[in-house]
Amino acid sequence: MDDYEKYEKECERIRDANEHQLDEFESWLKASGLSEKTIYNHRTNIDFYVNEFLLYADTIEAKNGIHSIGMFLGDWFIRKAMWASRANIKSNAASLKKFYTFLHEKDLITKEDLTLMKRSIKEEMPEWLATLERYDSMSLDDVW
Repeated sequence: MDDYEKYEKECERIRDANEHQLDEFESWLKASGLSEKTIYNHRTNIDFYVNEFLLYADTIEAKNGIHSIGMFLGDWFIRKAMWASRANIKSNAASLKKFYTFLHEKDLITKEDLTLMKRSIKEEMPEWLATLERYDSMSLDDVW
């Protein structure tokens, strides 16, 4: 088996685990009394994060993705998601905070990592939004 086949097989394993975890996350959100639309938005945001971003160039499990949020919201999402906007960056940040709170309650991440992640989101959000603004304001000549 070559490296690409190993990568694909590991991605498949992680996607299967992610599906189960997303189902549990959805149930957890329902138990908190959120609307179906809000639950759908959180699940969709997290699905994109764990199944697209975390598996884009490597095989990172969701619980280990807590350390990659800055790269996702401050760079990758802005460049790769056609729907990237101020509202969508903030929505994804909210979803990620809920998801990693859920993982903490399942004892899959530490309280310290959760606290650090939430603080990083709060502190880095202005820079991520400024990066989005700079990216959106580039002319075609600047992009290429």
